[in-house]
Amino acid sequence: MTYLAPRQGLFAIILLVSFCLQTLLLVISTDQQLSESRALKGEQMVAQLIDEARLSLENKDRVSLSVIANRYTSEQDVTRILIKDNNDEILVPVGNAPMQQGETIRQIATKGDAVIGSVALTLKDVSKGEIIAMQWPFVIGTMLLHLLLWLIYGYLARPTKEQINALSREIQDLHREQYQQIDQRRYDRESRSTDSMNSESTGNPSERETGDDSAHVRKLDVHNEVNQYLRAQQHQTVASDATGVVASTDEDAADVRAADSQQDQISGANSSNHKSSSASRLSATRSLDSVRVHIVFHDEFNMLERLAPAQRLPYLALCTQLLNQAVTELLKQPLLLGVGVMNEPHFEGSGASVLLKADNSHAKVALAGVMLGKLYLMLNKIIHDKHIELSRFALPAKAGVSDDAQSEVMTQLLDSIGKKEQMLILLPNAGLKQISHHVQVQSIMRPTTVYERECAIFDGGNDAMIQRLADVRNAVLMIENEQESPS
Repeated sequence: MTYLAPRQGLFAIILLVSFCLQTLLLVISTDQQLSESRALKGEQMVAQLIDEARLSLENKDRVSLSVIANRYTSEQDVTRILIKDNNDEILVPVGNAPMQQGETIRQIATKGDAVIGSVALTLKDVSKGEIIAMQWPFVIGTMLLHLLLWLIYGYLARPTKEQINALSREIQDLHREQYQQIDQRRYDRESRSTDSMNSESTGNPSERETGDDSAHVRKLDVHNEVNQYLRAQQHQTVASDATGVVASTDEDAADVRAADSQQDQISGANSSNHKSSSASRLSATRSLDSVRVHIVFHDEFNMLERLAPAQRLPYLALCTQLLNQAVTELLKQPLLLGVGVMNEPHFEGSGASVLLKADNSHAKVALAGVMLGKLYLMLNKIIHDKHIELSRFALPAKAGVSDDAQSEVMTQLLDSIGKKEQMLILLPNAGLKQISHHVQVQSIMRPTTVYERECAIFDGGNDAMIQRLADVRNAVLMIENEQESPS
Protein backbone atom coordinates (compact mmCIF):
# COMPACT_ATOMS: atom_id res chain seq x y z
CA MET A 1 0.00 0.00 0.00
CA THR A 2 1.34 3.44 -0.99
CA TYR A 3 1.05 6.17 1.62
CA LEU A 4 0.95 9.89 0.82
CA ALA A 5 3.54 12.29 2.15
CA PRO A 6 2.61 13.92 5.46
CA ARG A 7 0.65 17.16 5.04
CA GLN A 8 0.93 17.05 1.27
CA GLY A 9 -2.18 19.21 0.91
CA LEU A 10 -0.71 21.88 3.20
CA PHE A 11 2.49 21.86 1.15
CA ALA A 12 0.41 22.35 -2.01
CA ILE A 13 -1.26 25.40 -0.44
CA ILE A 14 2.16 26.84 0.47
CA LEU A 15 3.36 26.37 -3.11
CA LEU A 16 0.20 28.01 -4.46
CA VAL A 17 0.73 31.03 -2.21
CA SER A 18 4.37 31.19 -3.34
CA PHE A 19 3.33 31.13 -7.00
CA CYS A 20 0.77 33.90 -6.46
CA LEU A 21 3.29 36.08 -4.61
CA GLN A 22 5.90 35.64 -7.35
CA THR A 23 3.35 36.54 -10.03
CA LEU A 24 2.24 39.61 -8.05
CA LEU A 25 5.83 40.80 -7.61
CA LEU A 26 6.43 40.28 -11.32
CA VAL A 27 3.40 42.40 -12.24
CA ILE A 28 4.37 45.20 -9.81
CA SER A 29 8.00 45.37 -10.97
CA THR A 30 7.04 45.25 -14.67
CA ASP A 31 4.39 47.96 -14.21
CA GLN A 32 6.92 50.22 -12.47
CA GLN A 33 9.45 49.79 -15.25
CA LEU A 34 6.84 50.48 -17.94
CA SER A 35 5.58 53.58 -16.09
CA GLU A 36 9.08 55.07 -15.94
CA SER A 37 9.77 54.37 -19.60
CA ARG A 38 6.38 55.79 -20.66
CA ALA A 39 6.92 58.98 -18.63
CA LEU A 40 10.31 59.59 -20.25
CA LYS A 41 8.90 58.88 -23.69
CA GLY A 42 5.93 61.22 -23.07
CA GLU A 43 8.16 64.12 -22.08
CA GLN A 44 10.22 63.69 -25.25
CA MET A 45 7.06 63.55 -27.41
CA VAL A 46 5.65 66.75 -25.82
CA ALA A 47 8.89 68.65 -26.37
CA GLN A 48 9.04 67.51 -30.01
CA LEU A 49 5.37 68.41 -30.52
CA ILE A 50 5.90 71.94 -29.22
CA ASP A 51 8.87 72.47 -31.53
CA GLU A 52 6.83 71.40 -34.56
CA ALA A 53 3.67 73.27 -33.62
CA ARG A 54 5.22 76.53 -32.33
CA LEU A 55 4.53 78.54 -35.50
CA SER A 56 0.99 77.15 -35.94
CA LEU A 57 0.30 77.70 -32.24
CA GLU A 58 1.46 81.32 -32.47
CA ASN A 59 -0.89 81.90 -35.43
CA LYS A 60 -3.64 79.75 -33.87
CA ASP A 61 -3.82 77.63 -37.00
CA ARG A 62 -6.21 74.92 -35.92
CA VAL A 63 -5.88 72.87 -39.12
CA SER A 64 -2.11 72.62 -38.93
CA LEU A 65 -2.25 71.87 -35.23
CA SER A 66 -4.77 69.04 -35.85
CA VAL A 67 -2.58 67.47 -38.51
CA ILE A 68 0.45 67.58 -36.24
CA ALA A 69 -1.48 66.25 -33.21
CA ASN A 70 -3.06 63.37 -35.17
CA ARG A 71 0.37 62.24 -36.24
CA TYR A 72 1.34 61.83 -32.52
CA THR A 73 -1.90 60.11 -31.49
CA SER A 74 -1.07 57.32 -33.89
CA GLU A 75 1.42 56.13 -31.28
CA GLN A 76 0.12 53.16 -29.32
CA ASP A 77 0.80 54.63 -25.87
CA VAL A 78 -0.81 58.06 -26.60
CA THR A 79 -4.53 58.32 -25.91
CA ARG A 80 -5.17 62.10 -26.14
CA ILE A 81 -3.46 65.40 -27.01
CA LEU A 82 -4.91 68.73 -25.92
CA ILE A 83 -3.46 72.02 -27.36
CA LYS A 84 -4.43 75.37 -25.82
CA ASP A 85 -3.54 78.99 -26.62
CA ASN A 86 -2.06 81.58 -24.25
CA ASN A 87 -5.54 82.42 -22.99
CA ASP A 88 -6.06 78.75 -21.95
CA GLU A 89 -8.64 78.21 -24.69
CA ILE A 90 -8.68 74.81 -26.35
CA LEU A 91 -7.54 74.90 -29.91
CA VAL A 92 -7.22 71.22 -30.79
CA PRO A 93 -8.53 68.26 -28.76
CA VAL A 94 -7.41 64.94 -30.29
CA GLY A 95 -7.95 61.38 -28.90
CA ASN A 96 -10.40 59.61 -26.50
CA ALA A 97 -8.91 60.15 -23.06
CA PRO A 98 -12.30 60.01 -21.25
CA MET A 99 -12.60 56.38 -22.36
CA GLN A 100 -9.04 55.43 -21.38
CA GLN A 101 -7.45 56.93 -18.30
CA GLY A 102 -3.72 57.36 -17.99
CA GLU A 103 -0.88 59.65 -16.97
CA THR A 104 -1.02 63.22 -18.37
CA ILE A 105 2.12 65.27 -19.16
CA ARG A 106 1.70 69.08 -19.52
CA GLN A 107 4.23 71.57 -20.86
CA ILE A 108 4.02 75.33 -21.72
CA ALA A 109 4.98 76.45 -25.23
CA THR A 110 7.01 79.73 -25.36
CA LYS A 111 8.60 81.93 -27.98
CA GLY A 112 11.36 83.83 -26.37
CA ASP A 113 9.93 85.09 -23.08
CA ALA A 114 6.34 85.12 -24.30
CA VAL A 115 3.92 82.24 -23.59
CA ILE A 116 2.08 81.23 -26.76
CA GLY A 117 0.15 78.19 -25.44
CA SER A 118 0.39 74.79 -23.78
CA VAL A 119 0.29 71.10 -24.74
CA ALA A 120 -1.15 68.24 -22.61
CA LEU A 121 -0.40 64.64 -23.63
CA THR A 122 -2.13 61.67 -21.94
CA LEU A 123 -0.42 58.26 -21.96
CA LYS A 124 -2.40 55.01 -21.72
CA ASP A 125 -2.10 52.84 -18.61
CA VAL A 126 -0.93 49.24 -19.14
CA SER A 127 -3.36 46.72 -17.55
CA LYS A 128 -2.22 43.86 -15.31
CA GLY A 129 -3.57 41.38 -17.83
CA GLU A 130 -1.37 42.82 -20.54
CA ILE A 131 1.64 42.56 -18.28
CA ILE A 132 0.91 38.88 -17.57
CA ALA A 133 0.36 38.30 -21.29
CA MET A 134 3.72 39.88 -22.04
CA GLN A 135 5.43 37.75 -19.35
CA TRP A 136 3.65 34.44 -20.09
CA PRO A 137 6.87 32.38 -20.46
CA PHE A 138 7.93 33.35 -16.93
CA VAL A 139 4.46 32.71 -15.46
CA ILE A 140 4.07 29.27 -17.04
CA GLY A 141 7.65 28.33 -16.16
CA THR A 142 7.10 29.30 -12.52
CA MET A 143 3.87 27.32 -12.37
CA LEU A 144 5.56 24.21 -13.78
CA LEU A 145 8.43 24.61 -11.32
CA HIS A 146 6.06 24.73 -8.35
CA LEU A 147 4.18 21.70 -9.66
CA LEU A 148 7.46 19.82 -10.01
CA LEU A 149 8.42 20.74 -6.43
CA TRP A 150 5.07 19.39 -5.19
CA LEU A 151 5.56 16.10 -7.03
CA ILE A 152 9.13 15.74 -5.73
CA TYR A 153 7.97 16.38 -2.17
CA GLY A 154 5.16 13.85 -2.50
CA TYR A 155 7.66 11.20 -3.62
CA LEU A 156 10.57 11.91 -1.29
CA ALA A 157 8.58 12.65 1.87
CA ARG A 158 6.50 9.46 1.81
CA PRO A 159 6.95 7.42 5.01
CA THR A 160 9.24 4.44 4.68
CA LYS A 161 8.31 0.94 5.78
CA GLU A 162 10.52 1.32 8.86
CA GLN A 163 8.73 4.53 9.86
CA ILE A 164 5.31 2.89 9.35
CA ASN A 165 6.36 -0.10 11.47
CA ALA A 166 7.72 2.19 14.19
CA LEU A 167 4.48 4.18 14.22
CA SER A 168 2.48 0.94 14.39
CA ARG A 169 4.54 -0.24 17.36
CA GLU A 170 4.01 3.06 19.15
CA ILE A 171 0.23 2.80 18.62
CA GLN A 172 0.22 -0.78 19.88
CA ASP A 173 2.24 0.23 22.94
CA LEU A 174 -0.20 3.05 23.62
CA HIS A 175 -3.18 0.71 23.35
CA ARG A 176 -1.42 -1.84 25.54
CA GLU A 177 -0.75 0.78 28.23
CA GLN A 178 -4.38 1.91 28.13
CA TYR A 179 -5.55 -1.68 28.39
CA GLN A 180 -3.23 -2.32 31.37
CA GLN A 181 -4.58 0.76 33.09
CA ILE A 182 -8.13 -0.48 32.53
CA ASP A 183 -7.14 -3.89 33.93
CA GLN A 184 -5.54 -2.27 36.97
CA ARG A 185 -8.64 -0.19 37.69
CA ARG A 186 -10.85 -3.25 37.28
CA TYR A 187 -8.56 -5.25 39.59
CA ASP A 188 -8.71 -2.49 42.22
CA ARG A 189 -12.52 -2.44 42.05
CA GLU A 190 -12.70 -6.21 42.42
CA SER A 191 -10.27 -6.11 45.35
CA ARG A 192 -12.36 -3.50 47.15
CA SER A 193 -15.60 -5.42 46.55
CA THR A 194 -14.03 -8.68 47.74
CA ASP A 195 -12.64 -7.05 50.90
CA SER A 196 -16.05 -5.65 51.78
CA MET A 197 -17.63 -9.05 51.12
CA ASN A 198 -15.13 -10.85 53.42
CA SER A 199 -15.65 -8.30 56.18
CA GLU A 200 -19.39 -9.02 56.10
CA SER A 201 -18.77 -12.78 56.17
CA THR A 202 -16.60 -12.85 59.37
CA GLY A 203 -19.31 -11.88 61.89
CA ASN A 204 -20.87 -13.98 64.67
CA PRO A 205 -20.88 -17.68 63.55
CA SER A 206 -24.24 -18.43 65.20
CA GLU A 207 -25.93 -15.43 63.56
CA ARG A 208 -24.42 -16.26 60.19
CA GLU A 209 -25.67 -19.89 60.28
CA THR A 210 -29.18 -18.94 61.41
CA GLY A 211 -29.58 -16.72 58.33
CA ASP A 212 -27.85 -19.15 55.96
CA ASP A 213 -31.04 -20.31 54.16
CA SER A 214 -32.08 -16.78 53.17
CA ALA A 215 -28.50 -15.85 52.16
CA HIS A 216 -28.47 -18.70 49.60
CA VAL A 217 -31.42 -17.05 47.86
CA ARG A 218 -30.12 -13.49 47.83
CA LYS A 219 -26.35 -13.72 47.23
CA LEU A 220 -24.41 -14.65 44.14
CA ASP A 221 -22.78 -18.04 43.71
CA VAL A 222 -19.33 -16.63 44.42
CA HIS A 223 -20.45 -15.29 47.78
CA ASN A 224 -21.99 -18.66 48.69
CA GLU A 225 -18.76 -20.46 47.91
CA VAL A 226 -16.79 -18.07 50.12
CA ASN A 227 -19.21 -18.55 53.05
CA GLN A 228 -19.10 -22.33 52.68
CA TYR A 229 -15.31 -22.27 52.57
CA LEU A 230 -15.15 -20.20 55.78
CA ARG A 231 -17.57 -22.56 57.54
CA ALA A 232 -15.56 -25.57 56.43
CA GLN A 233 -12.38 -24.04 57.87
CA GLN A 234 -14.16 -23.34 61.19
CA HIS A 235 -15.46 -26.94 61.34
CA GLN A 236 -11.90 -28.19 61.07
CA THR A 237 -10.71 -26.15 64.07
CA VAL A 238 -13.79 -26.47 66.35
CA ALA A 239 -14.23 -30.15 67.23
CA SER A 240 -17.31 -29.67 69.42
CA ASP A 241 -19.44 -27.66 66.97
CA ALA A 242 -23.14 -28.60 67.52
CA THR A 243 -24.66 -27.04 64.39
CA GLY A 244 -25.38 -30.38 62.74
CA VAL A 245 -23.84 -29.38 59.39
CA VAL A 246 -21.50 -32.41 59.18
CA ALA A 247 -23.40 -35.63 58.59
CA SER A 248 -20.62 -38.18 59.03
CA THR A 249 -17.45 -37.24 60.97
CA ASP A 250 -15.53 -40.36 59.99
CA GLU A 251 -16.17 -39.98 56.27
CA ASP A 252 -15.25 -36.27 56.31
CA ALA A 253 -12.04 -36.98 58.22
CA ALA A 254 -11.08 -39.61 55.65
CA ASP A 255 -11.79 -37.16 52.81
CA VAL A 256 -9.66 -34.51 54.50
CA ARG A 257 -6.75 -36.93 54.92
CA ALA A 258 -7.04 -38.06 51.30
CA ALA A 259 -7.15 -34.48 50.05
CA ASP A 260 -4.16 -33.53 52.20
CA SER A 261 -2.12 -36.50 50.96
CA GLN A 262 -2.93 -35.63 47.32
CA GLN A 263 -1.97 -32.02 47.94
CA ASP A 264 1.36 -33.14 49.40
CA GLN A 265 2.09 -35.28 46.34
CA ILE A 266 1.35 -32.39 43.98
CA SER A 267 3.41 -29.98 46.06
CA GLY A 268 6.35 -32.41 46.12
CA ALA A 269 6.29 -32.74 42.31
CA ASN A 270 5.76 -29.09 41.40
CA SER A 271 7.07 -27.19 44.51
CA SER A 272 4.97 -25.13 46.88
CA ASN A 273 5.01 -22.11 44.51
CA HIS A 274 3.01 -23.98 41.85
CA LYS A 275 -0.18 -24.67 43.87
CA SER A 276 -1.88 -22.98 46.80
CA SER A 277 -1.88 -25.08 49.99
CA SER A 278 -5.21 -23.65 51.12
CA ALA A 279 -7.39 -25.06 48.30
CA SER A 280 -11.09 -25.41 49.03
CA ARG A 281 -12.33 -28.86 50.09
CA LEU A 282 -15.50 -28.18 48.15
CA SER A 283 -13.61 -28.49 44.85
CA ALA A 284 -10.67 -30.65 45.88
CA THR A 285 -12.79 -33.80 46.36
CA ARG A 286 -14.83 -33.63 43.17
CA SER A 287 -14.78 -36.66 40.91
CA LEU A 288 -13.23 -36.29 37.47
CA ASP A 289 -14.50 -38.14 34.41
CA SER A 290 -14.74 -35.26 31.90
CA VAL A 291 -12.74 -32.13 31.10
CA ARG A 292 -13.77 -29.07 29.10
CA VAL A 293 -11.15 -27.09 27.18
CA HIS A 294 -12.07 -23.45 26.53
CA ILE A 295 -10.41 -21.57 23.64
CA VAL A 296 -11.09 -17.83 23.74
CA PHE A 297 -9.82 -15.05 21.48
CA HIS A 298 -7.81 -12.34 23.22
CA ASP A 299 -9.72 -9.48 21.60
CA GLU A 300 -8.83 -6.34 23.55
CA PHE A 301 -10.70 -3.87 21.33
CA ASN A 302 -13.61 -6.03 20.08
CA MET A 303 -12.14 -6.11 16.59
CA LEU A 304 -13.87 -9.39 15.69
CA GLU A 305 -17.32 -7.84 16.12
CA ARG A 306 -16.38 -4.92 13.88
CA LEU A 307 -15.03 -7.19 11.15
CA ALA A 308 -17.14 -7.63 8.03
CA PRO A 309 -18.88 -11.04 7.75
CA ALA A 310 -17.00 -11.73 4.52
CA GLN A 311 -13.76 -11.72 6.54
CA ARG A 312 -15.01 -12.92 9.95
CA LEU A 313 -16.74 -16.14 8.83
CA PRO A 314 -13.77 -17.57 6.84
CA TYR A 315 -11.44 -16.77 9.75
CA LEU A 316 -13.71 -18.56 12.25
CA ALA A 317 -14.00 -21.50 9.84
CA LEU A 318 -10.19 -21.72 9.65
CA CYS A 319 -9.90 -21.72 13.46
CA THR A 320 -12.62 -24.42 13.71
CA GLN A 321 -10.83 -26.61 11.17
CA LEU A 322 -7.53 -26.14 12.99
CA LEU A 323 -9.09 -27.07 16.35
CA ASN A 324 -10.79 -30.22 15.01
CA GLN A 325 -7.59 -31.41 13.38
CA ALA A 326 -5.69 -30.75 16.61
CA VAL A 327 -8.20 -32.86 18.58
CA THR A 328 -8.04 -35.71 16.05
CA GLU A 329 -4.24 -35.85 15.91
CA LEU A 330 -3.75 -35.44 19.66
CA LEU A 331 -6.09 -38.27 20.67
CA LYS A 332 -4.03 -40.64 18.49
CA GLN A 333 -1.26 -40.48 21.12
CA PRO A 334 -0.89 -43.76 23.09
CA LEU A 335 -0.50 -41.73 26.27
CA LEU A 336 -4.12 -40.55 25.94
CA LEU A 337 -5.66 -43.94 25.24
CA GLY A 338 -9.23 -44.11 26.48
CA VAL A 339 -9.98 -40.37 26.06
CA GLY A 340 -12.70 -39.40 23.60
CA VAL A 341 -14.31 -36.17 22.40
CA MET A 342 -18.01 -35.71 23.22
CA ASN A 343 -18.88 -32.70 21.03
CA GLU A 344 -18.04 -31.18 17.67
CA PRO A 345 -16.28 -27.92 18.56
CA HIS A 346 -16.73 -24.84 16.42
CA PHE A 347 -15.69 -21.21 16.86
CA GLU A 348 -18.23 -18.48 17.42
CA GLY A 349 -17.82 -14.87 18.47
CA SER A 350 -16.84 -15.83 22.04
CA GLY A 351 -14.57 -18.76 21.14
CA ALA A 352 -14.94 -22.55 21.25
CA SER A 353 -14.96 -25.39 23.79
CA VAL A 354 -14.07 -29.09 23.57
CA LEU A 355 -15.57 -31.66 25.95
CA LEU A 356 -13.27 -34.64 26.57
CA LYS A 357 -14.49 -37.73 28.45
CA ALA A 358 -12.64 -40.68 29.95
CA ASP A 359 -13.85 -44.11 28.81
CA ASN A 360 -12.26 -45.87 31.79
CA SER A 361 -10.70 -45.07 35.15
CA HIS A 362 -7.16 -45.25 33.73
CA ALA A 363 -7.69 -42.67 30.97
CA LYS A 364 -5.81 -39.42 31.59
CA VAL A 365 -8.53 -37.02 30.57
CA ALA A 366 -7.09 -34.09 32.57
CA LEU A 367 -3.71 -34.47 30.86
CA ALA A 368 -5.47 -34.64 27.49
CA GLY A 369 -7.27 -31.36 28.20
CA VAL A 370 -4.05 -29.58 29.21
CA MET A 371 -2.17 -30.92 26.18
CA LEU A 372 -5.01 -29.88 23.84
CA GLY A 373 -5.11 -26.36 25.26
CA LYS A 374 -1.34 -25.96 24.89
CA LEU A 375 -1.37 -27.52 21.41
CA TYR A 376 -3.95 -25.06 20.10
CA LEU A 377 -2.07 -22.10 21.59
CA MET A 378 1.04 -23.28 19.73
CA LEU A 379 -0.89 -23.64 16.47
CA ASN A 380 -2.68 -20.31 16.86
CA LYS A 381 0.64 -18.56 17.53
CA ILE A 382 1.97 -19.77 14.15
CA ILE A 383 -1.24 -18.90 12.28
CA HIS A 384 -1.43 -15.48 13.98
CA ASP A 385 2.17 -14.56 13.14
CA LYS A 386 1.74 -15.69 9.53
CA HIS A 387 -1.46 -13.66 9.09
CA ILE A 388 0.14 -10.55 10.57
CA GLU A 389 3.13 -10.98 8.26
CA LEU A 390 0.73 -11.08 5.29
CA SER A 391 -1.22 -8.05 6.63
CA ARG A 392 -4.31 -10.15 7.30
CA PHE A 393 -6.66 -10.18 10.25
CA ALA A 394 -5.86 -12.56 13.12
CA LEU A 395 -6.26 -12.65 16.89
CA PRO A 396 -4.15 -14.21 19.65
CA ALA A 397 -5.82 -16.76 21.88
CA LYS A 398 -5.95 -17.90 25.51
CA ALA A 399 -7.10 -21.24 26.90
CA GLY A 400 -8.67 -22.65 30.03
CA VAL A 401 -8.98 -26.26 31.24
CA SER A 402 -11.53 -27.28 33.87
CA ASP A 403 -13.84 -30.13 34.77
CA ASP A 404 -17.34 -29.80 33.36
CA ALA A 405 -18.74 -28.72 36.74
CA GLN A 406 -16.57 -25.58 36.76
CA SER A 407 -17.10 -24.69 33.11
CA GLU A 408 -18.93 -21.42 33.78
CA VAL A 409 -16.39 -20.43 36.42
CA MET A 410 -13.53 -20.97 33.97
CA THR A 411 -15.31 -18.79 31.40
CA GLN A 412 -15.47 -15.97 33.96
CA LEU A 413 -11.82 -16.44 34.93
CA LEU A 414 -10.67 -16.26 31.31
CA ASP A 415 -12.63 -13.05 30.87
CA SER A 416 -11.37 -11.43 34.09
CA ILE A 417 -7.76 -12.56 34.57
CA GLY A 418 -6.84 -14.48 31.40
CA LYS A 419 -3.92 -13.07 29.41
CA LYS A 420 -2.77 -13.50 25.84
CA GLU A 421 -1.32 -16.96 24.99
CA GLN A 422 -1.88 -18.10 28.59
CA MET A 423 -3.63 -21.26 29.85
CA LEU A 424 -5.56 -21.43 33.11
CA ILE A 425 -6.17 -24.74 34.92
CA LEU A 426 -9.05 -25.30 37.38
CA LEU A 427 -9.17 -29.02 38.26
CA PRO A 428 -9.87 -31.07 41.38
CA ASN A 429 -7.12 -33.06 43.05
CA ALA A 430 -7.72 -36.08 40.83
CA GLY A 431 -7.00 -34.03 37.74
CA LEU A 432 -4.01 -32.29 39.29
CA LYS A 433 -2.56 -35.68 40.14
CA GLN A 434 -2.82 -36.76 36.49
CA ILE A 435 -0.85 -33.78 35.21
CA SER A 436 1.63 -33.47 38.09
CA HIS A 437 4.31 -35.65 36.44
CA HIS A 438 4.05 -33.90 33.06
CA VAL A 439 3.47 -30.15 33.55
CA GLN A 440 4.34 -27.40 36.00
CA VAL A 441 1.84 -24.84 37.23
CA GLN A 442 1.98 -21.70 39.31
CA SER A 443 -0.57 -19.96 41.49
CA ILE A 444 -2.30 -16.71 40.61
CA MET A 445 -0.80 -13.68 42.32
CA ARG A 446 -3.10 -11.79 44.69
CA PRO A 447 -6.27 -13.90 44.25
CA THR A 448 -9.51 -12.13 45.11
CA THR A 449 -12.00 -15.03 45.02
CA VAL A 450 -11.99 -18.66 46.07
CA TYR A 451 -11.91 -19.70 42.41
CA GLU A 452 -8.84 -17.60 41.70
CA ARG A 453 -7.23 -19.20 44.74
CA GLU A 454 -7.92 -22.68 43.33
CA CYS A 455 -6.96 -21.75 39.74
CA ALA A 456 -3.40 -22.28 38.46
CA ILE A 457 -1.46 -21.08 35.42
CA PHE A 458 0.34 -23.44 33.03
CA ASP A 459 4.06 -22.81 33.51
CA GLY A 460 5.68 -25.39 31.23
CA GLY A 461 5.99 -29.12 30.62
CA ASN A 462 8.65 -31.80 30.64
CA ASP A 463 10.70 -32.55 27.55
CA ALA A 464 8.71 -35.62 26.59
CA MET A 465 5.36 -33.82 26.58
CA ILE A 466 6.71 -30.79 24.73
CA GLN A 467 8.21 -33.08 22.07
CA ARG A 468 4.87 -34.91 21.69
CA LEU A 469 3.09 -31.58 21.26
CA ALA A 470 5.65 -30.43 18.69
CA ASP A 471 5.16 -33.63 16.67
CA VAL A 472 1.38 -33.27 16.77
CA ARG A 473 1.65 -29.60 15.82
CA ASN A 474 3.79 -30.44 12.80
CA ALA A 475 1.33 -33.17 11.77
CA VAL A 476 -1.60 -30.74 11.94
CA LEU A 477 0.25 -28.08 9.94
CA MET A 478 1.22 -30.65 7.33
CA ILE A 479 -2.45 -31.60 6.94
CA GLU A 480 -3.34 -27.92 6.67
CA ASN A 481 -0.74 -27.36 3.94
CA GLU A 482 -1.90 -30.44 2.01
CA GLN A 483 -5.48 -29.17 2.06
CA GLU A 484 -4.46 -25.71 0.86
CA SER A 485 -2.10 -26.86 -1.92
CA PRO A 486 -4.79 -28.29 -4.29
CA SER A 487 -6.78 -25.05 -4.12
